[in-house]
Amino acid sequence: MTWEDIAAEKKSRIDGSIPQEWLIKGLQGDDNVMDYPARSGIMSSEELQLTNSSAVDLVNRMATGELTSVSVTTAFCKRAAIAHQAVNCLHEFFPDVALARAKELDDYFDKMKKPIGPLHGLPISLKDQFRINGLETTMGYVGWIGKYDTDDSVLVTLLHNAGAVFYVKTSVPQTLMTCETVNNINGRTFNPRNKNWSCGGSSGGEGALVGFRGGIIGVGTDIGGSIRVPSAFNFLYGLRPSHGRLPYAGMANSMEGQETIHSVCGPLCHSIQDMKLFITSVLAEKPWKYDSKVVPLPWRQAEEDEAKAKIKSGDLVLGFYNCDGNVTPHPPILRAVQTVVDQVKGAGHTVVPWEPYKHPRIVDLANKIYASDGGTDVFTVMGQSGEPSIPNIQELLHPSLPKVEVNQVWDIQLEKWNIQREYLSRIREFELKSGRELDAIIAPITPTAAIRHNQFKYYGYATAINFLDFTSVVVPVTFADKDIDTKKGDYQPLTEVDKEVQAEYNAEAYHGAPVAVQIIGRRLTEEKTMAIAEEIGRLLGNTVVS
Repeated sequence: MTWEDIAAEKKSRIDGSIPQEWLIKGLQGDDNVMDYPARSGIMSSEELQLTNSSAVDLVNRMATGELTSVSVTTAFCKRAAIAHQAVNCLHEFFPDVALARAKELDDYFDKMKKPIGPLHGLPISLKDQFRINGLETTMGYVGWIGKYDTDDSVLVTLLHNAGAVFYVKTSVPQTLMTCETVNNINGRTFNPRNKNWSCGGSSGGEGALVGFRGGIIGVGTDIGGSIRVPSAFNFLYGLRPSHGRLPYAGMANSMEGQETIHSVCGPLCHSIQDMKLFITSVLAEKPWKYDSKVVPLPWRQAEEDEAKAKIKSGDLVLGFYNCDGNVTPHPPILRAVQTVVDQVKGAGHTVVPWEPYKHPRIVDLANKIYASDGGTDVFTVMGQSGEPSIPNIQELLHPSLPKVEVNQVWDIQLEKWNIQREYLSRIREFELKSGRELDAIIAPITPTAAIRHNQFKYYGYATAINFLDFTSVVVPVTFADKDIDTKKGDYQPLTEVDKEVQAEYNAEAYHGAPVAVQIIGRRLTEEKTMAIAEEIGRLLGNTVVS
């Protein structure tokens, strides 16, 4: 069989996993598909209401017996089926397995009169990088089709123990190393708000599914923005925790063994409350007992409480920057940063300009790390099937790239450590001079709103945070507006990539596209950074604080 035949057979299996009664009829052709669940006639009004709820509300209602997991799981399975038909976002769909698990949980509750764990009965969607025993993990590689997993990833095990229900694995780009979600199996995954826009990547299927509310909490991974970019492009909250906070063991990956910049797991969701539910549920399972790289650090409620006390008294000190020295963001992003700054200042907090210290150098070093094996790993895997690389990969990885020798790797790792220490020194210098603690930094996560296909050119705003290993939370802010976000005619590009990014901007094409920022905290400050992000969301009217 040719690689085309193998890919077509896999795609046929994915599409064929949708029950006949859940197939959409007569709704094709729209760029915005967000109303498909209501218009399709497939979902009842109660099911629409369930999928529009918060995860916190759903688990609370299931924990009292008001709702069953079967009813909640059925609703999300239906909406996920509609999502896949609308935006092509699934690699695995297994509603029968999910509903059998849901029934087991309902039976347990009927017998024991209590939930099995904090996520009892809640459907959780997983990026197709997580291994589930008995299912395929292709990661967008044709050569991995037909390889069935015999073990679960550690995070899958812990979520299962907490009571979660799995029902889908979502689409990713070939290799995972791009912020567009395209592969030679499924093709392209689209943004449900406008199919002319990217859903982001590499957790793009998660972004599209959760943005469509075919998922309530999705789990992705992030080595250079792969949780945060899909969150931003789909008007979601997303967490890039520091390395060692959540378990990563047992995951599939490209370039396994690359240890200079770590990939991490984290959630994409509609609120910080749901994000906290996910994080606290995982940490309650003591993941450090399963994954040796996890820091034994339970949820620190005192850290959150201290941050909320500062919030209440108007005592936050936040830095901000709107340009990293390489690429100036498009007008919608500049407006979003300024909007957040104005809202925070208006609430009585202190906001100060922050220098993105050595970010251009950080981006250069990160790109060397991502391409350090000269593309050997990913092109070897592609060679197993003979499939070509997707165009998006060719700009970042190419067989002609030189390999980095081990001494060069050591030099990069040493420089990385030095920059990380220097960055902390800059923060300390600010704190000594001002006499106040720098609580977090407001910054762009991408230079663009949800971008048009094949136009994503610059990862630096996201990648710099992976390099520093800081905590980062994406906060949705607003939507691009053609009447407000006009382009300056006298702009002088900072770099060649800046010239490309600026040339791509078209206010009409971006009108209505989601716009977000990231809130950056120091390493392992998830509790504090999430609390600050929640407050900013509240000020913007995009979330509710607890």
